[in-house]
Amino acid sequence: MSNDRVNRLLGGSPARVALQLVVLSLIVGVILAAFDLTPMGIVRWIVRSFEQIIAMGFGAVEQVLGYLLLGAAVVIPVWIVIRLLNAGR
Repeated sequence: MSNDRVNRLLGGSPARVALQLVVLSLIVGVILAAFDLTPMGIVRWIVRSFEQIIAMGFGAVEQVLGYLLLGAAVVIPVWIVIRLLNAGR
């Protein structure tokens, strides 16, 4: 890649972008440390959040299946009776 393409890709010269990233990383690191947040703590929070979402999702599926079976216990026999009554005509 030519130097112009690299500058366009990075949004400036590589040295300037690297310096900006270092300064920004330092500022964000100080802020996160002030809130007592660690990288592993953030990763654990994300994983735990996904696990809770998945658990809620499967709980909802289980609940919907329960409603489906409950409704089917009434609807299917009624449908069979109606079909048998209409078959005689």
